[in-house]
Amino acid sequence: MTETAPRYALYYAPAADSALWRFGSATLGYDAVTGAGADFAVPPGCESLDWSDVTAEPRRYGFHATLKAPFELANGRNEGALRAFARNYVAGRPSVRLAGLSVNALGRFIALTPSEPSEALQRFAFDIVQAFEPFRAPLSEADLARRLQSPLTPAHRAYLEAYGYPYVDDAFRFHMTLTGSLPEDQVAPVKAALVEAHAQAVPAGPVLIDRVAIFKQASRSSRFVLLDSIPLG
Repeated sequence: MTETAPRYALYYAPAADSALWRFGSATLGYDAVTGAGADFAVPPGCESLDWSDVTAEPRRYGFHATLKAPFELANGRNEGALRAFARNYVAGRPSVRLAGLSVNALGRFIALTPSEPSEALQRFAFDIVQAFEPFRAPLSEADLARRLQSPLTPAHRAYLEAYGYPYVDDAFRFHMTLTGSLPEDQVAPVKAALVEAHAQAVPAGPVLIDRVAIFKQASRSSRFVLLDSIPLG
């Protein structure tokens, strides 16, 4: 495991021709389908902020919701096998219908989260975590140390040791990140601005989790790009 080894992740990323994808990519200033920058859509009222700085951290990952967090491939596994397994696995899974997505503050960053809880979504995400576990290399000591910098409960620590990520199963919270960590006094106004921008750009109503995406990061210094977008069912 090195800083130059590629990493892969299993994400939900909306279809590239959807209003939701366009909104997320424009908010972050990056399109993970093309691997190129996108014109920023700075939310109304946020023109005085350095929006490139506000979105710098999530821009590295592209617009998405994490299903299985980034991992290096285990010994004996390769990208082709990962992609083939994903196609076979996803083809047999039904879509998950959410009541909708809404803009919320999670601590000091802003994200889209489900408007209503979904047990089907929780099960779906943890099934993916477990199914793709044979492809995940153990965390390096450096990656483990980075994870342990955050305060973790005993349950989170157990998940980290088992799956390389602390926020799975009952600790999982589906979210599509729109900003990095904000100064405390900016959280409420930025959230309000993104609520308005989201309402203008994306039709209200149910959201179908209808595909699983494989994203790839060529090295730790590069951005994640979309490798595959595989429809469910």
